[in-house]
Amino acid sequence: MKTFFLLLILSTAPLHAQYEGLWEGYDGEWAHVSRQLIALAEATPADKFAWRPASGVRSTSEVYMHIALANFYLLSLTGPPMPPDIKSTDMEKTVTSKADVIAFLKRSLDAVKTARAQLKPGDLQRKVKVMNKEATVDGIYLRIIVHDNEHMGQLIAYARMNGIVPPWSKAGPD
Repeated sequence: MKTFFLLLILSTAPLHAQYEGLWEGYDGEWAHVSRQLIALAEATPADKFAWRPASGVRSTSEVYMHIALANFYLLSLTGPPMPPDIKSTDMEKTVTSKADVIAFLKRSLDAVKTARAQLKPGDLQRKVKVMNKEATVDGIYLRIIVHDNEHMGQLIAYARMNGIVPPWSKAGPD
């Protein structure tokens, strides 16, 4: 019975696209969260990138830049160097235009995907240092995907508070 309902739910094309990548391991989940982050950023009007729910809380653009900078930083712990154009964490506050933010976000998501695809057997168990602690490369990649999903939830809340429906949860064609 459970199988029947699962097949019923996944049998329509729009719903299938919504679940694409799920249950397909790290790479599938990474593709899923990457698509959703980009789709939500693109669906957000440019004037809402400066919106913040309260004083002292990250704006929409700051959350996206926080994700991008964290992706690059965490990835650098596993080997690939930080991009030379990333000079400081202040970029979270200084890169604010929708086009620039989305470009940084896409670059960071692609950097994680590319670096992970180049790993050789055994690389995931290699030890690295993070915050005075020993971790594995696998643990860093897990932190990256969990971190991105955590802020995805924050960005969905921001979008909903501004009347923006995440593209993947719209009912039917536009």
